[in-house]
Amino acid sequence: MSEPVLEIRALNVDYGLGADAVRAVRDVDLTLHRGEVLGLAGESGSGKSTLAYGMTRLLPPPGVVASGEVLYHGPDGPVDVLRMSDARLRAFRWAETAIVFQGAMNSLNPVKRISTQLTDVVAAHDTGSTKASRLARAREVLALVGIAADRLDSYPHQLSGGMRQRVMIAMALVLQPEVVIMDEPTTALDVVVQRQILRQLVDLRERLGFSVVFITHDLSLLVEFSDRIAIMYGGRIVEQAGSSEIYRTPLHPYSEGLLGSFPALRGPRRVLAGIPGSPPDLRGMPSGCAFHPRCPRAMERCGVEVPALGLPGDQPDADRAVACWLHPVHDNGS
Repeated sequence: MSEPVLEIRALNVDYGLGADAVRAVRDVDLTLHRGEVLGLAGESGSGKSTLAYGMTRLLPPPGVVASGEVLYHGPDGPVDVLRMSDARLRAFRWAETAIVFQGAMNSLNPVKRISTQLTDVVAAHDTGSTKASRLARAREVLALVGIAADRLDSYPHQLSGGMRQRVMIAMALVLQPEVVIMDEPTTALDVVVQRQILRQLVDLRERLGFSVVFITHDLSLLVEFSDRIAIMYGGRIVEQAGSSEIYRTPLHPYSEGLLGSFPALRGPRRVLAGIPGSPPDLRGMPSGCAFHPRCPRAMERCGVEVPALGLPGDQPDADRAVACWLHPVHDNGS
């Protein structure tokens, strides 16, 4: 595995303050390596987007990072994003870490041309640039995502949904960042356009060498697109592994449920099985493992103790981690 570019350590994110605060992200540890695509999967409400906004300090009120560290490994050594000054944070965003939001039409300014929105990003970070150089860079990044230069004069409403999403990807890449965070960027698009954008993203990653955190509820997308996958439930990471390991041998029952909810393109016909019940209410989390009320393999211990995320004791040579009492961690004496 290559060296880390982003490390999240014991991150906790709350909505609200004091006794009424709701903990949406709980003790998350996650590492993104240089040049890697890390997939983050889970149902709506599992904490995926909150984690992304928390680690980039983009949480809207009343969201607040309660504790933890987000270490960015830049050319000058590691720096904690959560403790950056406002000036350093402004320089950090887009230039070193960019984010592609879920709704492209809501993220783009409807009354400004695409050219203005792309060149404004460059102008904000490179005050010595000229108008001609900024326009040249805008044309260059649009070409990277497969959009003709004559679309620079278009307004967002004059583009299709797929083109607007490509513009958002171009905007994220305009300053050549090390890390690109994508929050369900293809959710509102049809399947054909989804695949086109994902193929383009894979090609761009290979050519430009940036790292990606790709957030989605669609585990089937991540299996074919990601190097590693982390699965969230109830604000916690419940399993981490390489995408092929998650697909072939999921260890957590929640991972099995997610995989069983989409059809295979090859092999024998099988009945699709959803996960019974609903995600937990973060205002009143169940005791023990948060998944145990929905788990078909729950034991008495599952409703009492929270399993730690770690190397499964029954697979000591595996390069993966799981939080499940079916696979107690290797070093806890269980």
